[in-house]
Parts: sequence; structure tokens; C-alpha cells
Amino acid sequence: MNATSNIEGILPILHTPFDVNDEIDRDSLGREIDWAFEQGVSGVCSAMVSEILRLTSEERVELNRQIVEMTAGRGIVVASVGAESTKQAVYFAKAAVDAGCSAIMAIPPISTALPLTALQGYFSTLADAVPVPLIVQDASSYVGSSIPTEFYVRLLNEYGPRKILFKPEGAPIGPNISDLRDASDGRARMFDGSGGILLIDAFRRGVIGTMPGIDLLDGIVAVWGALKNHDDATAYRTYFPICALVALQLQAGLDGFLAIEKYILVKRGLFTSDRRREPNSWSLDLETQSEVDRLLAMLTDTLATP
Repeated sequence: MNATSNIEGILPILHTPFDVNDEIDRDSLGREIDWAFEQGVSGVCSAMVSEILRLTSEERVELNRQIVEMTAGRGIVVASVGAESTKQAVYFAKAAVDAGCSAIMAIPPISTALPLTALQGYFSTLADAVPVPLIVQDASSYVGSSIPTEFYVRLLNEYGPRKILFKPEGAPIGPNISDLRDASDGRARMFDGSGGILLIDAFRRGVIGTMPGIDLLDGIVAVWGALKNHDDATAYRTYFPICALVALQLQAGLDGFLAIEKYILVKRGLFTSDRRREPNSWSLDLETQSEVDRLLAMLTDTLATP
């Protein structure tokens, strides 16, 4: 599949549920995927909040296989394949395509800041290795190093917008989206990756979709729909509790997202456990948990209000 016409809209990042034996919980994963498609998403993804960097190589391959199987043709599946070496990344990319994934997404290696020539080699090799589109992800707001706009444009010029898409998450996210939009003369197809906290700003700057966590997906769908319908009042009313919840997640980086999002997924009845792969840098304390509960109730009330 080389076309990217259907790689747009809302593509949530799936969390990886673990059971008491620290194995992937297939039942919870299935509930999560079913719930996502019940919200009307375009597809699902594995990525950083899927804890892919904490999975074994075998688990990463198996997770994507299970996601494709459970998606059952209801939408596209994007697999995150970024790794510390080009050989690893190509291995994960080919395995994802063999499993039936519609596209791949990759961050650069995080153990070192690569010069542009090495970055070019890494992403070009990935793009050439598989027939599906590649989404280039800059996750430097919480992991790894930033990717300069000039590199994005160079890659886009080489492969074109049907092959290369972007998820720019390096700070400042909004201005970086506009910078790439303008530097590429509007050709760059970009996704918001802010978890929802910058979704409205990113939408106005021209993103073609968003890749949020799954925990607040019903709210994200409502905001995106309101924006598409030019209904700013509904968009902002729904956005404010989402914004406050993501602000709590941001204070602890990736582990902040993982801890709070998995807590919410348990509250929603999708997961049976909020277990994360160890070690973790931060866990949810009672006062933060109480604030999450208040804000989630506020979001639920907002979504129930016509």
C-alpha cells in the first residue's frame, strides 16, 4: 500500500496491557481496540506509550501482529519501528509489514544525537526497506533528540508526500508545525502528537490528524469533530478538561503519561490492571489521582451535555 489518502484523522496510540505475570494481556488489548473503533477512529498505532522500548524484540513483533488481527480490517494499523540501530529498525519494519500493518512510524535512535548524514541514512534505509508509508516522528519533547526542519524537507523532496509523513513533537510544537508547513510549501502531511493539549492549535496550523493516547479518546474525537464543523464553542468546552488532564501527565514525562493513562483505562473498564514495565521514574500519588478523577468526571459531564 503506497497511498496515504486514508492515513489521516484520529489514529490513537494503543497502550500495552500487562497481566499479573507481566505478559501482554490479550483480552484487555482486544477491549481497547474495540473501544477505539467504537469511537469512530481511522485506525490504531503502536508507539512510545505502548511501552515498545520496554518490550522484548519478540513482544514488539507479536504486539503488532495481534493488533492487526484484532483490528480485523476496521481501519489502518501503524507500527512504531524506531530502534537504536538501522538493522533493528529494518527488522521491526519488515516484521510489521509482514503482519499486515498499513504504515510504519519511527523515531531516531535515542542513545546519541545523530548528524544529518547519519539521520538521512537511517530514515532513507527504512523508507527503502518496505513498500508502505513511513511516518517520521520527533519525540524529543520527552525522549531523544530533535529533528531539524531542513532534514524533514530534504526527506520529503526525495520521497514525496505519499511515502513520507510526519509527527513533529519537538518543542515548541506549534511553531515547528508551521515551520515545516511553510518550508515544504504545504506538502508535508503532519499529525499532532501532543496528547490533546495542543490539538486545537495544531489543527489551525494544518495537521491532517492526531495521534493521542487512548485514555481520553472520546473527548479527542469530540474536539476533532467540533473543529471540523467549525464549532469552536464545543471544541473549547471539551478541550479544557482534556488540556488539564494532559498537563498533569506532562509533569512526569513519558512515565507520567503511562501512569495516568493506564489508571484511566482501568477506571473505564478497558484494562484490568495499570501495570507498567519496570523500572519507572514516577508513579501516581493520591493527590494527583484525586485531581485526575475530578477532571475525568468533568470531561464525562461535558461529553454528555448537548
